[in-house]
Amino acid sequence: MKKSVDSLRALGLASFLLLAAAGAHAQASGLTRTMVGRGDVSVPGREAVVARVEVAAGARAGRHTHPGDEISYVSEGEVELLIDGQPPKVVKAGESFVIPAGVVHDAHNAGSSPVRLVGVYVVEKGKPLASPAP
Repeated sequence: MKKSVDSLRALGLASFLLLAAAGAHAQASGLTRTMVGRGDVSVPGREAVVARVEVAAGARAGRHTHPGDEISYVSEGEVELLIDGQPPKVVKAGESFVIPAGVVHDAHNAGSSPVRLVGVYVVEKGKPLASPAP
């Protein structure tokens, strides 16, 4: 039993460190993710991560991918969503968007105040929440 508890603690610490590393990259680029919840989903090997997301005024999130789907709702402001292979799309407060797993994307806040979103990520367990893309 003790070995199982130790394994779970190690897994939890590893997940925290991976998310912290992804957050550190994001914060350096003008994007901040604050994790507010996480839990298992019905798909084996995946979990849902819920985060408050903020893109600073005049900032870009930076080109990146996720190891699973992103479902986001814009609660304040508007952001230009830049998804590889698609024309830019402006998403305003009260609207949402979905980005499939592995798709390279960016977000640009051309405004003078922060854009705030609620993001739900259904991702592979043990992988960083976001990875930079070239």
